[in-house]
Amino acid sequence: MFAVVRTGGKQYRVAPGDKIVVEKLDGNAGDQITLGEVLLAGEGSDLKSTDGLTVAAEILAQAKGEKVTVFKKRRRHNYRRKKGHRQQHTILKIVAIGDQKESKNAAPKAAAAPASDAPAKPAASAKGKVTKGDETVGADVAGTPTESPAPDSAKAAGAEKPAAKKAAPAKAKPETGSTENAAPAKGGKKAPKAK
Repeated sequence: MFAVVRTGGKQYRVAPGDKIVVEKLDGNAGDQITLGEVLLAGEGSDLKSTDGLTVAAEILAQAKGEKVTVFKKRRRHNYRRKKGHRQQHTILKIVAIGDQKESKNAAPKAAAAPASDAPAKPAASAKGKVTKGDETVGADVAGTPTESPAPDSAKAAGAEKPAAKKAAPAKAKPETGSTENAAPAKGGKKAPKAK
């Protein structure tokens, strides 16, 4: 059986026992991984459905590719840059091609964690508000925060908001007086004195 899988933006035709070099994947040598993006699968000339099909692989090594020299130059500008680059790769060995159910049976995962006695998270009501017990807290659908009920002891103690201060009236500008002491306009003459 063969399959075409996509990983690292590239497609690979694989069969059980094949070794392929792909773009770097997380994991150490000896780890088992699952390639879930299967594009095509079949046996010989017959094609099969890819629904729920996965490819199990084992990481053989994490390696680097060959060195690539990157050289940039702009003529007549005294601009030259030379860099080297080695792309990181993962070497995989294809173990099996099969359904998710089969791969789960082949490599069982750890049992689910037991249910804890932690309190349940508050559930969202139909209006989009979060309810916790008898109180409603959080924000409504429009995004405006809703008021949470204040404790009765704070109201009894007289903890009210102080009244807002009234804005002071704007100060009027002082009048300049007569034109006798006025400075001359730019490029103009003094105003004549009144007799």
